[in-house]
Amino acid sequence: MLQCYHLHSSNCLNVNENLFYHICLCFLWPVIHSVILSTTLSNPMMLCILLVAGHGAKLEEDIKNDTTGKYSNLIGIPKALLPGVDGKLIMDYWWKVVNVRQIFSEVYLVTNADKYKHFERWATANDFPVENIVNDGSTTPDTKLGAVGDFELVLRNKNVDDDVMVVAGDMLFEDQNFDISQVVRYFHYKAGDLAIYYEMEQNEATTSRGIVEVDVTTNKILHFHEKPEPGVTNSRLASVVFYCLRKSTLATVSSYLQEYPGNGTRTFGKYMSWLINDKKYDVYGMKLPTRFQLIGQVSLTDYQARLDYFSDLKRQHARKRLITSRAYARIGLMGNPSDGFYGKTISLSISNFWADVTIMESEKLVLTPHPLNDPTTFGSLQDLHGISRKEGYLGGLRLLQATCKKFYEYCNDKGIALYKKNFTLSYDTNIPRQVGLAGSSAIVTATLKCLMQFYNLSETDLPKPVRASFILNVETDELFINAGLQDRVVQVYEGLMYMDFSKDLLEGRGYGNYERLPANDLPHIWVAYLSDPSDSGKIHSNVRQRYDAGDTEVCEAMQKFAEYTEKAKSAILESDWRKVAELMNANFDLRQQIYTESCLGEANLKMIQLGREYGSSTKFPGSGGAVIGMCFDLNKLSDVKQAMQSQGFVVCEVVPNLGNQAE
Repeated sequence: MLQCYHLHSSNCLNVNENLFYHICLCFLWPVIHSVILSTTLSNPMMLCILLVAGHGAKLEEDIKNDTTGKYSNLIGIPKALLPGVDGKLIMDYWWKVVNVRQIFSEVYLVTNADKYKHFERWATANDFPVENIVNDGSTTPDTKLGAVGDFELVLRNKNVDDDVMVVAGDMLFEDQNFDISQVVRYFHYKAGDLAIYYEMEQNEATTSRGIVEVDVTTNKILHFHEKPEPGVTNSRLASVVFYCLRKSTLATVSSYLQEYPGNGTRTFGKYMSWLINDKKYDVYGMKLPTRFQLIGQVSLTDYQARLDYFSDLKRQHARKRLITSRAYARIGLMGNPSDGFYGKTISLSISNFWADVTIMESEKLVLTPHPLNDPTTFGSLQDLHGISRKEGYLGGLRLLQATCKKFYEYCNDKGIALYKKNFTLSYDTNIPRQVGLAGSSAIVTATLKCLMQFYNLSETDLPKPVRASFILNVETDELFINAGLQDRVVQVYEGLMYMDFSKDLLEGRGYGNYERLPANDLPHIWVAYLSDPSDSGKIHSNVRQRYDAGDTEVCEAMQKFAEYTEKAKSAILESDWRKVAELMNANFDLRQQIYTESCLGEANLKMIQLGREYGSSTKFPGSGGAVIGMCFDLNKLSDVKQAMQSQGFVVCEVVPNLGNQAE
């Protein structure tokens, strides 16, 4: 409500300011109020219910009978109030996670009658509203309501008419630095309910958990298996009692209890199995970066083992403060430039040149400029001119930033919650710039490797084929770099790779068909490049426009490149490298035909000419600025090196990086 001010002529300036302020407020307040209201309605508050009414009879009995005296202070203590990692109470961790007033209008805690006083005392010491503790009246395992029964008790007694997050409050979890707001945002983003899951360690048995099968595209849970027998599913994605349910779904809880009134059916795993498998409700999955362990009907030995397990994980993570990942340069042996035109290629990862990216946990998120590639200090204006002319204006820092942005978006879209921690990223590279050896994509690839390790993402979260497409999207969507999939595929897989980028594959599933080829008997391969290259991206000329317009010559050439690749693949499988050498020459000759000599550049053509003059089959390994040659005579290899060097070209023998041949 606006107040009225008495105006004094002696304070004319202040009067005018106040009058102007209130006139503006009168006109702007309806707009401001509308924005606030729409924002609130688009992300409504929800309730959180913590279930801690379990009766840990076995654990309580073991603690009571322990003769060492080590656990005497825990006699009679509820499971959720037992010490977790670092001695802090398990319930303290959960209260810290969900105590977010901007998200939850209320947090309720459901316990049983014989442990109620313990939680009442805990609540008063931890600023938890005592009136929000719900007593289910049970005193023994035989009289328990079960997790779903306790949940329904709150829904009924508190007249709940909101979306609800429900969590088992007696779960140990590995790391407390996940952000609960990520879970809530993703829940509001999806048009259905939400189940949290994590990827199990190899030593964990799937028979002890609810196991979910998740659609990799939509993240919708296809099947929920409650403690499945061996062989029922190959999934190792474990669901725990950590769900977000829409208010429209809550009516199914009482329906389920009426349909399955037995004590043994009142677990959330069985309810979710019924909801997903039988009732076909849309429930989506979200992966958390942490692991969970229930303190259910376990022994004292099990409880201590789980504490030790999480403590060990925490120590391991502390030791992994510095992570360095490497991605290698590549040379295109066959088929390029058809990778950007739904073609087929063969490419080889080489260990001569590489990009390293290092990530380290830090207080703030910092991207460190490279002193050579991202210079901001120069000796003079002439120095700035020389560096800018040779290196260009765009270093690697933009690649780090774009990768981080896309990584965050990918995880949000795929329902992968990230640890709540920051990092410092830095990079180094010795890949020659602008010569078509995939230097930019190597930095992006190494950055993605670092981020995946830092946030514990696995092959399941970002499979290799998807990873290659992700890297391409960083460059094309964010930085508008003209590129194809070939470089990213071979840098993710490493070794000698055959790649089929057929249109039906790319448009149908988003990636091509990738196959590792044997490369143990490779002949001598050399690479020569310009010491002062121009921007290799200019080499493509107007071929893209001609292809998009349906130009017959270009379209037929791209099909021919793919045919050369298929023939080269067959020759490699038969160890017929001389046939591959012939096809390399044919590959370049066709490229020269559609791009023309003037576009390919005089220096590039000179390297091709020298290589062939001294007995090597030659072609471009990328988009220009470098040439590769295949040679079967060591004497001629020495001759071609000298010839190249005499013309001012840099030349070196290729050292293949065969990666993990077993993958």
